[in-house]
Amino acid sequence: MHELTGTVVDGLRTAFSGAGYTTDGVAERLGVQASAALARNETSAASRRTASGDGLDTMIRLFLLQRSVPETLVINAFPGIDLVALGIVTRSGNEVRAALDIRPFAADERDWWVVADLTPGLDGRREAMRSDYVLGIAPASLSLIHLTVPIKADRALDIGTGCGIQSLHLADRVNQLTATDVNPRALQLAKATAALNHLDLDLRDGSLYEPVKGERFDLIVSNPPYVISPPGGDLTYRETAYAGDTVVEQLIKQAPDHLTDGGWCQLLANWTCVRGEDWQDRIAGWTGDRSAWAVQREQLDPSEYVELWLRDAGLHGSPQYTTRYDEWMRYLDEHNVEAIGMGWITLHNVEGSLHAEAWPYEIERPIGPHVLHRFERLEGLPADLTALHLHVADDVVQETTGQPGAEDPATIVLRRQRGMRRAEQVDTVLAGFVGACDGDLSTGQILAALADLMDRPVVDVLADYLPQIRNLVIEGFLDY
Repeated sequence: MHELTGTVVDGLRTAFSGAGYTTDGVAERLGVQASAALARNETSAASRRTASGDGLDTMIRLFLLQRSVPETLVINAFPGIDLVALGIVTRSGNEVRAALDIRPFAADERDWWVVADLTPGLDGRREAMRSDYVLGIAPASLSLIHLTVPIKADRALDIGTGCGIQSLHLADRVNQLTATDVNPRALQLAKATAALNHLDLDLRDGSLYEPVKGERFDLIVSNPPYVISPPGGDLTYRETAYAGDTVVEQLIKQAPDHLTDGGWCQLLANWTCVRGEDWQDRIAGWTGDRSAWAVQREQLDPSEYVELWLRDAGLHGSPQYTTRYDEWMRYLDEHNVEAIGMGWITLHNVEGSLHAEAWPYEIERPIGPHVLHRFERLEGLPADLTALHLHVADDVVQETTGQPGAEDPATIVLRRQRGMRRAEQVDTVLAGFVGACDGDLSTGQILAALADLMDRPVVDVLADYLPQIRNLVIEGFLDY
């Protein structure tokens, strides 16, 4: 692809905006059913809805459906711009096809366009991916966007930038953006993404923290090539020469040396669950004495994991499938891998410890604001809670179950509707405490009143319930 200059950028932006080639514009043109089908890599429904030949239909068919389009329609859609000369499309006779994927992306009430490689496997086609393939907008990249804490920052670092989508998301709240990658093609396409969106992005070539040696940042984000595979994997966007989960380990271990005091590092990750070793202890060895939170969203056994990533590479049903499958399984077995965890890790560069948990349940998106608030509550709580005046969070509901006519419910569950959407089972005493939290009385006063009602020593009630109250505050059931 040729470098995008000012006049070309302005022409492309004018064409896209004028045609309505935005996230909302495409969704409206395709409708719910065709949009859902396209998300499954099926293009037929979308093709039937984009036959008018206007600019928006031409762009959708060219970039999203990867169909051949008459060159006259492309000339009409992009007046004065030679997409063939730019390397954006290729010509065959009187028709052109996209050589790159340029698709709309909406974030922070702004419309952007992301430049990446074409989506493989549309309509079930088996297509080999080039080794330097650059992934575009994908579920993983969106997960990291939703995870990122919404802070204003002076400097931010995007490690393994790929198409540059994370940098786009950070653009409006970071003064200086630096992005790195080991893949020269990724740097080229990220540069195109930045240019197309008028983004000032400092792009650097290199692995992990090598390109920013001696520098510090307020925020580091990474969707790294975390797939745990045998050496020699040839897909740069997802695999490295690092053994096992070492690439994630090094990103976390070295992060404090490149963060400002109180800075943040957030990344998506896969980690090995080794026989005889607790995965939480494994990650705790990476985070050390820093405040951190690791959430395992899914855990796969080795065969499930191998099948997932072989399908991702388009090898299912291919001649290489069985050979690669056996090689991969042997590799995991040799390293005593009994399962692979998949999730995310957030490290806050202040003194603290790791909280690691499995949470496969539905969460709110974006989750980033709730991640930030959880750290603030955890790190800001005083040792003595008795003087706090607490009140119940607005999204908390109480659910009770039991036999009809029973004096007391069999179970009481407090459930949050937002954030991690946690549920906590409590007894009648703790439920009574939460019910009394309207900000009027202090924690100590409410517990003293409950102790009097139960005819129990106050010191015993404090010992029993203050740890549980602390947890409810940290997890956002109670505010102060």
